[in-house]
Amino acid sequence: MISSILPTYNRAPLAFVAGLGSWLTTCDDRQYLDLGAGIAVNSLGHAHPALVAALTSQANKLWHTSNLYQIPAQQKLADQLVDLTFADTVFFTNSGTEACELAVKMARKYFFDKGEPERVEIITFDGSFHGRSSAGIAAAGSEKLTKGFGPVLGGFVHVPFGGHEALHSAVSEKTAAVMIEPIQGEGGIRQVPDQCLKGLREFCDKHDVLLILDEVQCGVGRSGKLFAHEWAGIEPDIMMVAKGIGGGFPIGAVLATQEAASGMTAGTHGSTYGGNPLGCAVGSAVLDTVSDPAFLMDVSRKAAVMRQGLEGLVSQFSDIFDGVIGSGLMLGLKCSASNIEVVNAGYDVGVLTVPAAENVVRLLPPLNILDEDIITALEKLEKAAQIVRAAL
Repeated sequence: MISSILPTYNRAPLAFVAGLGSWLTTCDDRQYLDLGAGIAVNSLGHAHPALVAALTSQANKLWHTSNLYQIPAQQKLADQLVDLTFADTVFFTNSGTEACELAVKMARKYFFDKGEPERVEIITFDGSFHGRSSAGIAAAGSEKLTKGFGPVLGGFVHVPFGGHEALHSAVSEKTAAVMIEPIQGEGGIRQVPDQCLKGLREFCDKHDVLLILDEVQCGVGRSGKLFAHEWAGIEPDIMMVAKGIGGGFPIGAVLATQEAASGMTAGTHGSTYGGNPLGCAVGSAVLDTVSDPAFLMDVSRKAAVMRQGLEGLVSQFSDIFDGVIGSGLMLGLKCSASNIEVVNAGYDVGVLTVPAAENVVRLLPPLNILDEDIITALEKLEKAAQIVRAAL
């Protein structure tokens, strides 16, 4: 008999009922150090006072009116994002998947309105993940995501990650945009080098195509900059944001230049819940903290401490780990043993991590993780590695 919850998840046998900072508590009062942060969502950990205050204050006033009317909290958050980024305009969604849908529509509508309706193709990269909607799985193109869900939405051209020659061969008179994650999350913490992002910006300018960056997982401070592309000194035309911007509350956004968004006029897109007062109030509170240069500097400092400890772990357990990859507090342990066994061993010692492709264990702690919790994390990861070694 099928369960009352559609069985599309292979869940761990853990149920959490409370959280504080970087720690979660189960229904039987066990404590777990959270190095997954809800898959890079809980950017300020659990029960952060500023986020709790923002949410409860707004909840006591107004929850929802719809986008038929002006929403002051939405205007505030949009203004913050425009002030802090390349963008001239913002559309709010409920998730990264919805942000992908709009980014694709926006790019195609831009060229349609320019009198080039044939320019509908978007170049994407192997190993990418852009959500599980029809456009999202088509953009990624992997059999794991698309099998059984045909016909797959057309208009996407896939090239190898790092495939410079393939990229140049893929562009044509039908190309509207290139879409890429500056750091692939699900794909195994694979980072696009700064020089490659610069080259990609130049490539898009040369061929008059739009550059869409998916910063759903790597954005909102996770890399040590507010957005990961800032390290390369470039700007996209369109950017997808979600996860960390809500600190745990479901909200996403598409940021764009005035030019790239020029085709999106009244009636071309909409959302019932997107940009509701609750989500935007929390998002503003997240940005108030995460956009502070001192906070971002501390993210980089903590990342360096954590990375140094992980490098020591790799040296100690070279039969388990191959190396440390990633940027900021979006780190990965490349495994020689099974990454799933490492994740499961973590459960045994009270630490939560997230598996990814390429046999990688993702470490995505809250950006405000305490120094003492980093020390505890390294100790717990060492114990997990010992468990995996003993089972070899």
